[in-house]
Amino acid sequence: MARVVVVGAGMGGLAAAARLSALGHSVLVCEQSATVGGKVGVYSRDGFAFDTGPSLLTLPAVYRDLFVKTGAPLEQSLELVEVDPALRYRFPDGVWLDVPNVSRPAIRRALDDALGGGAGDDWNALLSRANDMWAVTRGPFLESSLDGARGLARLARRTGDLRTVAPWQTLRGLGRRYLRDPRLRMVLDRYATYTGSDPRRAPAALAVVPYIEQAFGAWHVRGGLRRLALAVHDRAVERGAQVRTGCDVAEIVLEGGRVAGVRLASGERLAADVVVANADAHTVYQQLLPGPEAAPARRKLSRATPSLSGFVLLLALRGRTPGLAHHTVLFPDDYDAEFDAVFGRHAAPVADPTIYVSAPDDPAMRPDDDHESLFVLVNAPRHGKVPGAFDWRDPGVSASYAERVLAVLAARGFDVRDRLLWCEVRTPWDLQTATRSPGGVIYGSSSNGLRAAFLRPANRGPVPGLFLVGGSAHPGGGLPLVGLSAAIVADLVGHA
Repeated sequence: MARVVVVGAGMGGLAAAARLSALGHSVLVCEQSATVGGKVGVYSRDGFAFDTGPSLLTLPAVYRDLFVKTGAPLEQSLELVEVDPALRYRFPDGVWLDVPNVSRPAIRRALDDALGGGAGDDWNALLSRANDMWAVTRGPFLESSLDGARGLARLARRTGDLRTVAPWQTLRGLGRRYLRDPRLRMVLDRYATYTGSDPRRAPAALAVVPYIEQAFGAWHVRGGLRRLALAVHDRAVERGAQVRTGCDVAEIVLEGGRVAGVRLASGERLAADVVVANADAHTVYQQLLPGPEAAPARRKLSRATPSLSGFVLLLALRGRTPGLAHHTVLFPDDYDAEFDAVFGRHAAPVADPTIYVSAPDDPAMRPDDDHESLFVLVNAPRHGKVPGAFDWRDPGVSASYAERVLAVLAARGFDVRDRLLWCEVRTPWDLQTATRSPGGVIYGSSSNGLRAAFLRPANRGPVPGLFLVGGSAHPGGGLPLVGLSAAIVADLVGHA
């Protein structure tokens, strides 16, 4: 069995550690911060609690598989609660749409009732196409290692599969083909942001995201999504993994052209046969492995568009807000202007953003029933001083933009300012500082462009013994894909 060092205790690193420990490997996880979980964080104050990362769990089978393969079932560690409605939308014309959870007939009726006859049939036709995409991509791509152009060549040899996935078509283009109502196309466009992308450039294959959500359901973890991260950490430790926090890896050490361990910022060296990097791929190849071995990987990363980031308000409120679901999405008048602001060369905070409000009806996340914790998110350009980024470090910028977001929230029917006890602001700069994600990007690389999936770093690194896991590596970001990346890496290490 191998000596394994996992760099980073995000969800990918913890899930890989649990799987590898269960297979008998000796696993040590090194996490630079004081806590585990990476972007699956929590903020608690005065009895209020906020998930600061994901606010829904989709495709829970990924984590059920992880727990079954490593010990007792998931439900013995956590309580999953079905979220219904899965989503509540407000469109620019004031129309509301509640999307039921895990019921195609109910979703069809809801669409027809809210948007008019034919909307349900259009959406069902789109989901049928997405179902075919899921069947084509699930095994050979999402659940398997992908090595650049060779993966595209495999798909190209199966012309029927190639037509189904239509890699030349964008998500926006797919919506125009299937969905007559522009409001329904707006709903589909939103799923590009699940990978930090622009629907005008992201591939049509992202239609599998709403398919997965509506086929397998949207779930809340009682007490908050943070408890999922803690449960995976506990499972890894139960299986024998060691987890060291405040343990900053400065270098991946090579000997004889292969991995030999890591060097910590303190100077301590940890020997290893295998290194699993759960750090952002840019950090891995530019800082931890800066030599010529990673030069091709750096060149490929330089051709990818970084994902979007987010600007977050954590609102502690007196009273409860009528009309909010667990997940409420408030669309702007001009959705394209948002993507222009986030991904344009002269990136800037979005003047009239889509607002995402997460309001879990969970007693464990508020001090009592007369208060509530609201997580408010708007899409934002990543932090930086280069074209396509925005400098978020000026406190005046974050404070004024927070006021702007609250004013937009009020204009769309939810003025909470007179009930506000306190507000915690999180910018892309804050996310970069907390997680070392360059620019505070949420998903590593975006899915923008025809070859975006093949520019995303592979799970097998450029030197023997190095593997990448997590949202910046294949197959991508978000809890389900990060969990799949851990399963892929555990399999690769077993066959290394």
